[in-house]
Amino acid sequence: MSSSVQLLGISNAIVDILAHVDEEFLDRIGAPRGSMTLIDEKRAREIYAMMGPATEMSGGSVANTIAGFANMGGSAAYIGNVRDDQLGEIFNHDMRSLGVDVRLAPAGEGSPTARCHVLIDQDGQRTMQTYLGACTELGLADITETTIGQPQITLLEGYVWDIPEGPQLLAEAMRIAQAGGSKIALSLSDSYCVQRHREEFMAAVRSSVDIVCADEDEMTELFQVESFEQVLPLLDGFDNLFAMTRSEKGSVIVHGDETFVQAAEPVKKVIDSTGAGDAYTAAFLFGLANDKPLDECARLGTWVATQVIQQVGARIEKGILDNY
Repeated sequence: MSSSVQLLGISNAIVDILAHVDEEFLDRIGAPRGSMTLIDEKRAREIYAMMGPATEMSGGSVANTIAGFANMGGSAAYIGNVRDDQLGEIFNHDMRSLGVDVRLAPAGEGSPTARCHVLIDQDGQRTMQTYLGACTELGLADITETTIGQPQITLLEGYVWDIPEGPQLLAEAMRIAQAGGSKIALSLSDSYCVQRHREEFMAAVRSSVDIVCADEDEMTELFQVESFEQVLPLLDGFDNLFAMTRSEKGSVIVHGDETFVQAAEPVKKVIDSTGAGDAYTAAFLFGLANDKPLDECARLGTWVATQVIQQVGARIEKGILDNY
């Protein structure tokens, strides 16, 4: 274990199980197109048995960002909880094969490893059926000066606030990271997560978080306004770096008096929208960790996210920057 890396992620460790399906399959399992539904272990096994050929890889929002960061050539580490079962082995092997320093051993007891069935239709829309399992058993005891180390940037996932010991373990992670000189980045996860934890997120942004990674819906929810245009004036007075994505409208970066607007890249065809935001975050933070100017970080994030949505799965492949 190397305590000093460019990026450390703390998140829900989930195995993505990706498969192409038609609308009849979604109807058969009762899944509204484009939805994300939490399911229990029994239902997860049922859906898996009904699926056709699938691809299994380490997943979850921040885990995707960490994997992408590593594949771009960055040094990365990860903290998340899996069980010592088949999917847990897939998750850890997958991350380590990319060069990620996985800092927790699989749990010998508890719930099975979390998995998300990512059902991709003909238009590239994703419908997700998620069993959280072992990832919710990440605990305060897992967050120590040894597991955190001294990363350049520590990236926290908003979803972790949902798990039983999430608030306490994230508070400890921020304390240790700050003491070690790490910049703290927060991914807001989704607008419903922001809705659930708005006060906690805002308190963290005001006290500890240096970098906020979010899409426009998450930002409007965080600041309780109707439109993204109403968000921008409210950022006056914040010292944080805000990296905000807007789908086909590109992205906006705000840091103090600096504002950069990055246009979206043209896309021939969206194959799978899974993980576009995660890819943007990976590339943006890769630029930041390598001392690129903010406008270049935004261009890099946009370009990489555009490549990812034209393939199946959220994974940034090795060598992606060869064509940048």
